[in-house]
Amino acid sequence: MQNTTLGRSDLSVSPICLGTMTFGEQVDEAATHALLDHAVARGINFIDTAEMYPVPARADTFTVTESFIGRWLAARPGLRHKIVLATKVAGPARGYNWIREGSADLRAQDIVQACEDSLRRLQTEVIDLYQIHWPNRHVPMFGGLYFDPAKDQPVTGMHEQLEALQQLVRAGKVRQIGLSNETPYGVGEFIRLAEQHGLPRIVSVQNPYSLVNRVVDNGLDEALHRHGVGLLAYSPLGFGTLTGKYDAQGLLDPAQRGRLSVFESFKKQRWARPESLAAAQRYNALARAHGLTPTHMALAWCYTRWCVASTIIGVTSQAQLDENIDAWGTTLAPELLAEIDKIRWEIRDPAQ
Repeated sequence: MQNTTLGRSDLSVSPICLGTMTFGEQVDEAATHALLDHAVARGINFIDTAEMYPVPARADTFTVTESFIGRWLAARPGLRHKIVLATKVAGPARGYNWIREGSADLRAQDIVQACEDSLRRLQTEVIDLYQIHWPNRHVPMFGGLYFDPAKDQPVTGMHEQLEALQQLVRAGKVRQIGLSNETPYGVGEFIRLAEQHGLPRIVSVQNPYSLVNRVVDNGLDEALHRHGVGLLAYSPLGFGTLTGKYDAQGLLDPAQRGRLSVFESFKKQRWARPESLAAAQRYNALARAHGLTPTHMALAWCYTRWCVASTIIGVTSQAQLDENIDAWGTTLAPELLAEIDKIRWEIRDPAQ
């Protein structure tokens, strides 16, 4: 793998990023450290985490993932400068009353304090990429479909949030900033405000992107291209639905130990919709018909999309990690890509 420059920044990142949302829930600390070691040995230099990880989010595990990574880094002197470390400040509480006491706002002082806390847990002096996990304003996301102006509430605006991020950059605590779960409007407005007021410019947006959720292709792709912002594609395997593990018995096979089977809360999310599972089955069958595993095809598709700067993979075992990395370098035939687009035309983004 050859590293790529993230947006208009000085960050040189591997095109595969190790996501860590399973670390601290499905993966214990010793296994976490082993997976991080193996990822680095295989050429991954980009690690993404968040203050709210692991997921499912719970009060008694909130921030555990960052602490796991911090102890891993502390035990390996000399490794930190080789790693591009990304983390995220949680947006306004979405029923999580343990995040800033359930505040419906993400204020400037909250961003600064959250960053200080993440630095301490990660045992580092600087965060390479600091991201806002989800927008402060009302936005249809995590399965929402429609924007409703009636749900708008007075909250801290983008300008004030950028000023807080500027404070962290000037203090040398953050190198670059990014967004997550953002819209084309949000990207454009953050860019406009940064350029108008001399504030830090976002270099990346972390959004879902997979065969069952290609909302990025509905306008966000152009916004990212025009503004020179890199896409960090998360859930490229559709929360496991694009591995084929749920094809036979849906979410009912406990032997699979997949997140959609193990955690009841995930069965109510977008990835577990009947139409999402049905679409995934069609893509998985298409992969097999072309001599590929479903995982291999889904990742190869995401890895080769022009708009993707780095793809965030999430794993619970070394076998999964190796399989995901081994898919790198695969080129899908034009006729296969045409069949993929045909399915999308018939079943449009069911896991939106």
